[in-house]
Amino acid sequence: MTNKEILKQIKGGLIVSCQALPTEPLYDSYIMSKMAWAAYLGGAVGIRANTVVDIKAIKEKVDLPVIGIIKQDYDDSDVYITPTMKEVDALVEAGCEIIAVDATNRLRPNGVTFEEFFKEVRAKYPNQLFMADTSCFEEGKLAAELGIDLVGTTMAGYTPYTKGRKLPDVELIERYVGELDVPVIAEGGIWVPDDLKNVYKAGAFSAVCGTAITRPMDITKRFVRALEDVK
Repeated sequence: MTNKEILKQIKGGLIVSCQALPTEPLYDSYIMSKMAWAAYLGGAVGIRANTVVDIKAIKEKVDLPVIGIIKQDYDDSDVYITPTMKEVDALVEAGCEIIAVDATNRLRPNGVTFEEFFKEVRAKYPNQLFMADTSCFEEGKLAAELGIDLVGTTMAGYTPYTKGRKLPDVELIERYVGELDVPVIAEGGIWVPDDLKNVYKAGAFSAVCGTAITRPMDITKRFVRALEDVK
């Protein structure tokens, strides 16, 4: 698919995030491929996935655009979503239609800013679609100015300066849509269908839902916590 065709396919639909960390029961590329297949059969228009092994397994199972990330911790940085060129290179090699990168104003490994990082990334991969995982308007504005293809609200509420934000961050979506000329991906805090409707009413181009669909441990915890109100 061309970049235009990829964007057309994900527009107005639901992208399902199929991820599991090593500490979770479903941590297995085979299981993630099955999750992606279930999402596909349910009508998903795209998949967001973590690690090359999961992405390759998912691509063998479903023919949907993949937003690829690699979560990698570094001792000298709080940025962990596709933090360096090493992860970008691996995701390009894996054939990801879209690559998501942390675009917060926090320093990356070796003290590199997002601006420095993305200028190098864009120069190396001028035709690759990139999504900025942001937490506030200033981050999205900078990413758009640097030529990012998609701006997401993924990190809203997850940076020290945005903690406590109501999710999904409809206000941020509305401001992005009103002030930036770049497609906006709503991500974070979409728990129920009404949340999905609300982010689209705010002008989102597409939306990602993960935990509420593909993380049964967290879903179970949410229901169990609800019991506290009736005890």
